[in-house]
Amino acid sequence: MAPSSIPVAHLEPHATGPLNGLRVVDLSRLVAGNMLTLQLGDFGADVIKVESAGSGDTLREWRETHSDYPQGWDGWWQTYARNKRSLALDLRNKEAITWLRKLIDSAQVLVESFKPGTLENMGLHPEELHASNPRLVIVRLSGWGQTGPYRELPGFGSLIEGFSGFAHKHRNASGVPQLPNLAMADMITGLTGAFATLAAVREVETRGGKGQVIDLSLLEPMLAIMGPDTSNYAATGVDTESGKKIASPRGSYRCKDGLWVSMSGSTDTMAKRVFEAIGQADLFEDPKFRTNDARLANDAELDQLVANFIAALNQADCLAHFRQFGVTVGPIYNSEQLLNDAHVKQRGVYVQLEQTHSQKAVVMHQVTPRLQSTPGKIRRAAPRLGEHTQEILQALGSTTQEIAALTKVGAIACK
Repeated sequence: MAPSSIPVAHLEPHATGPLNGLRVVDLSRLVAGNMLTLQLGDFGADVIKVESAGSGDTLREWRETHSDYPQGWDGWWQTYARNKRSLALDLRNKEAITWLRKLIDSAQVLVESFKPGTLENMGLHPEELHASNPRLVIVRLSGWGQTGPYRELPGFGSLIEGFSGFAHKHRNASGVPQLPNLAMADMITGLTGAFATLAAVREVETRGGKGQVIDLSLLEPMLAIMGPDTSNYAATGVDTESGKKIASPRGSYRCKDGLWVSMSGSTDTMAKRVFEAIGQADLFEDPKFRTNDARLANDAELDQLVANFIAALNQADCLAHFRQFGVTVGPIYNSEQLLNDAHVKQRGVYVQLEQTHSQKAVVMHQVTPRLQSTPGKIRRAAPRLGEHTQEILQALGSTTQEIAALTKVGAIACK
């Protein structure tokens, strides 16, 4: 459970940020789009989350089962839907689409993650949207991109993590490719998409440019962080080995008390310090360990030397010992240890967000990165489905009677 020392973050509904005045219409679902618009919302953008009037964003259903939460704990939604407003529409209803068009005409950014071609089938072709809103930046998020032979294939992050070579590179001892147990491709794509969005918005706002379409696939950002593996293969014909290290000594080591540390001797200077710390300074003069290439060639032997030394120390003593020698070493944490770490607590990396719709505060990461003069703020908690439907439609010119009629036929949902 979360320690009581985590600071409480009070909602700041009237706070502004560097993206104040930027309206973002978010038609996406699940992780990548929500990660993208989270970045924009955290720094002041007005993110309007357009959700299905019936079930809402699928991310709402990603819940952890727990005895304290009969319906499951929706940590994904609580975290990645903060600083957003919810507009619940039935996108199969023509009247709902009419109001959606009005909303898009009032926005600077549109984010969607439908199967390629779906936006056009909804009557929202980018060319038509640009005809009425020439400055609009349209982010089209998909697994494989808007073009190419795979454009219509399912594009979940797990497929991308396999296709990209990540799973192949991280095979277990039995040779089985391993997928990460987090939404890696989606998260990376969301961060990449936020950067791309702001680059396109800057073109409009400071250079007098027109709006444009951003073709954002999950695949290409994932490939961009994979390192030079394909470049190396193209040059040498040799693929990267599973589990191959980039430096030695480097790894995770178990301490006497059963806790773990991570260490990286990624430079000659750092490797020398490691040798000194384990009482074998002369290893640096041994041709087998003098350079990183030599150390990698003899990694098993070197790794065992380091592991044996660390196995005789408790984690706290291990960290203190190696830090005396200036070695890059740190603890390997689980969630409880992370939340109780003095550095994490002092910097306020995590906060307990006061909730307006639940009885318990929600622990989540603070806005990141930290801007000195115009920091981001948590202005809103994750919305209930359709919580802001009425206020958004009224701001677009809808009357109370029209909203009641739309609600009656199921074109919208209001809370």
